[in-house]
Amino acid sequence: MNSRRDFLQKLTLSAITLPLLPGSLKPLNLPEENPEPYQGKVLRVAILGLGSYGTRVADAMQTCKRAKLVGAISGTPTKLKEWQTKYNIPAKNCYSYDNFDQIKNNKDIDAVYVITPNGLHRDQVIRVAKAGKHAICEKPMAINAQQGQQMIDACQAANVRLLVGYRMHFEPKTLEVIRMRQAGEFGKIKFFQGLSGFTIGDPKQWRLNKELAGGGAMMDIGIYSINGARYMVGEEPVWVTAQETKTDPVKFKEGVDETILFQMGFPSGAVASCLSTYSMNGLDKFYLNGEKGFAEMQPSTGYGPIKGQTHKGELNQPHITHQTVQMDEMAAIIFDNKKPEVPVDGQEGLRDLKIIDAIFLAAKTGKKVELKA
Repeated sequence: MNSRRDFLQKLTLSAITLPLLPGSLKPLNLPEENPEPYQGKVLRVAILGLGSYGTRVADAMQTCKRAKLVGAISGTPTKLKEWQTKYNIPAKNCYSYDNFDQIKNNKDIDAVYVITPNGLHRDQVIRVAKAGKHAICEKPMAINAQQGQQMIDACQAANVRLLVGYRMHFEPKTLEVIRMRQAGEFGKIKFFQGLSGFTIGDPKQWRLNKELAGGGAMMDIGIYSINGARYMVGEEPVWVTAQETKTDPVKFKEGVDETILFQMGFPSGAVASCLSTYSMNGLDKFYLNGEKGFAEMQPSTGYGPIKGQTHKGELNQPHITHQTVQMDEMAAIIFDNKKPEVPVDGQEGLRDLKIIDAIFLAAKTGKKVELKA
C-alpha cells in the first residue's frame, strides 16, 4: 500500500442512509430517504490540496445538505481545470498556492478545507484566517503543539473558526460506544487498546519526509489510537511512556518513526496500550474494557463500514459516508454554534499534538513523560 489513504480506501463500501441514533446522544443531521429541500444557510467550501483525500471529500460533499464545494486551491493548474469540469467550480473560485490570499475578496467562499501535507498546515491555515475565512484542517492539525497553538491564536485574532477533520467524531457506531460509556454500561473503564498501522510503500512519498510529515507513522496513523483512546475512555491522559522500533533505517530516516509502542495513563487509573506502525498490515482495532462490559471495533477508523460489538451484542448502526456527515455537521457548528458530542475544534487538535510531542520525547529518553492539564 502506498499510503494511509489506500489502506482506508480498501475498507470502504457504498454508503446507505442512517436513522437517528438511539440513546442520549443528539441525532446527527443525516440524509433522510425523501428529504425536504434544505432552505437554510449553506457552508460554501474551497478545498486546498486536490490529492486523493481532497477528492474523497469533494465527492462526499456532493450529497451534503448544508455544505457545498464551491472552490479549489492547488499548485497544479491541470488539477484545477479538472475540478472545474468535474465539480462545476467557477474559474473565479480557483486559486494557486501562491495567490490564494485573494480569497479575502471572494464573497462566494466561507471556509477553506486544508488537505495538504502536515508540515504545510500551519502557514496555510494562518493565511486562510488572515483572509477572513473559516479554516478546516485535516489531522494532525500541525507537526507539533507549538505550531498548533499559533494556528489557534491566528484564527482567534481573525475571529474565524478553526475545525479539524476528525470524521470519527460523527461516526454512528463510535458515538454509540461513547453513549454506552457515558450511560455507565461498561462500568468503571479499566483499559483501552488501539492498534493502528499498515505497510507503507513508496519511500519517496511525503509521508516519509520529516519536514512535510512531521514524523512517520505516528503523525499519519498513530494519531487515530491517541484520539480514540481519549474519546473511548472519556478522559485526558496524564502520562505517557513509549518505545520505538526501527528495522529499516534507510526507508525510515532520522525523525521518521516506523513503529512506536506507547502507553497512556488516565486520572481514573485507566490505562491504554497502543501501537503505531508503518511496517505491519491490517491493524485497525480498538478495544475498551470496563468492570461491567467491553466494546471491540475492527475496523475502527477506516472509511467504512466500521464494525464492532459490545458485551450486549453487535453494533448495527448502518454506514454512511463519513465525510458527508462531517461537512454537514461542521456547517451546523459554524452557523448554529452546535456542540458536537466530541469536539472537533482547534483545542481538540492541540490536545492530540501535545500527546504526540510527549510520546516522541518518551521514546527518545526512555522516561515517563507527565502531561500538564
